[in-house]
Amino acid sequence: MSTQPRKLNLPHITLRLGSSFVLALVVLCVSPAFAVNKDMVQLQTQVQQLQDAVARLQQSNDERMGVMKDLVQQSADSINKMAAGVATLQRQMQTQQEAQTGKIDQVSGQIQALNDSLDEVKARMGRLEKLMQDVQSQQQSMNANPQAAPPSGASGAPLPATSAPDTAPPATQPQPTPPTGRKGKPPAGTPLSSPPMSSAEPAPPAAPPADELYKTALGDYMSAKYSLAASEFSDVTKFYPDNPLAGNSFYYQAEIDYRAARHAAAIKNYDKVLEQYPDSNKVPVSHLHKGQALIALKQNDAGVRELRTLIQRFPNAPEAMQARSKLSGMGITVTPRR
Repeated sequence: MSTQPRKLNLPHITLRLGSSFVLALVVLCVSPAFAVNKDMVQLQTQVQQLQDAVARLQQSNDERMGVMKDLVQQSADSINKMAAGVATLQRQMQTQQEAQTGKIDQVSGQIQALNDSLDEVKARMGRLEKLMQDVQSQQQSMNANPQAAPPSGASGAPLPATSAPDTAPPATQPQPTPPTGRKGKPPAGTPLSSPPMSSAEPAPPAAPPADELYKTALGDYMSAKYSLAASEFSDVTKFYPDNPLAGNSFYYQAEIDYRAARHAAAIKNYDKVLEQYPDSNKVPVSHLHKGQALIALKQNDAGVRELRTLIQRFPNAPEAMQARSKLSGMGITVTPRR
């Protein structure tokens, strides 16, 4: 066995050491670069994830916004439909209210016509009652003096002196013309005093009776002859101011002015009915039309007070129903009917 030492190949060793050193240096230089690239990759990955999350969030928001837009559109359509339905209901209610008001006006007019007819019948009954009383008084006078029945008897001389005073009143009551017979003529002073009385007061005999004049005026009013009817109603109030028909005449004069849009003149005549004829059956309708005339003149406060007065005084009258409808249409609270 040989014990000689082995000869070392120094260049080869040197080359290997040099290459190892270079490799170590390369490894040492490349390791940080790999770490930096890894962090960059991770950062890029995170950024990409964030971008994807933002995109998904935006897509979700877009979808939600689309849903919200659909809901808003549906809500707007529903609101529009509701508004159209409410408008339709309002028109229907207004139409029904106008129809009801027209019916109430028609019924009120019919009631007024019935009241007028009743007034006319009452006036005729009064005339008939007066005529019956006159006939009864004549019959009683004739029954009390049976000898005074034959006015032209010539039975004796003493009778004309006693029968003249009895026969004179029945002859003058039915007709104011003087008697034809000269034997039964009263003393000379009586015929001389009657002509001055008839000539001094021509107006009362010239005017027709109140009921006939009122009936004629009412007929002209119903025939829409308002100018003629106003003149005739004025005659009733002029010649018969104490007659109950005068209150109706003032009312119809006010109605004629009201129809012609002369509201101020109508209010004056309505006031005459309310103040001078408080028991007239035209008082409720006078309150109603006076209030409407005041509202037409833009005097709303006074008109509302007048309508409230009507409701308080006559709560169950048809005119009170019209007053409530008018106030409700103006948006004014109406006291409930008791």
